[in-house]
Amino acid sequence: MEAQLPETRMKRRSSRLAQLIRIYEAGQISELMDRTVDKLLSVEETEARQDIEDLTAALLAYEERFGMASEAFYQRFEAGELGDRADFIEWASFYDMLQNAKKRLQAVSDEG
Repeated sequence: MEAQLPETRMKRRSSRLAQLIRIYEAGQISELMDRTVDKLLSVEETEARQDIEDLTAALLAYEERFGMASEAFYQRFEAGELGDRADFIEWASFYDMLQNAKKRLQAVSDEG
């Protein structure tokens, strides 16, 4: 099953989530399903928070090394002003990952 294409897995997941939504909307949710969904979202929130903490620390190291805020760096990097040094590519990747982790946190938390 792991050999499935990502698109196929995504369609299957979307279909399964649509089933859960239909169950919830029909008022047919069991206590087990409700607790399971709550636990899943809680775990995802915890992981997103940890990712944000780890990525923020990694970005801080780059900021100290190069004397530039990550947001300013990223704008300049994306504009092609800084070249394609390996450490800049990694810094930009960490910045992208942080933005994605923040979006994920917003999506799974009560704050979202």
